[in-house]
Amino acid sequence: MKGYESMIGNKIKEMRKRKGYSISELAKLADVSKSYLSQIERGLQSNPSLQFLEKIAEPLETSLDSLIMDIRTQGHSITELDEEWKKLIERAIKDGLKKEDFQEYLNYIKYKTWIKEQNKS
Repeated sequence: MKGYESMIGNKIKEMRKRKGYSISELAKLADVSKSYLSQIERGLQSNPSLQFLEKIAEPLETSLDSLIMDIRTQGHSITELDEEWKKLIERAIKDGLKKEDFQEYLNYIKYKTWIKEQNKS
């Protein structure tokens, strides 16, 4: 499963290629380190700063909001959630589920999946 860092890197790379820029060209236009940009695109560097993202957004002719909010989650945008998912999420929030609780649950599921994979080997 891809993390946020990998998704934002993929988004930047996709937009850069659409504009026809090489990594070197975009780095120069945005006044950022070419190696850091490359690491972001490949998901090797985590948690890019908002300052970095703002610098990158300008030559890509997009806004910071658009750059961040357009990220797809497992091939579906948030607006494409079906009604069942929406109701489930709304009920969980109404019942007091916090984001931190949900993240902990996701981490648990990832761990259980990893254990299953290890047992198959």
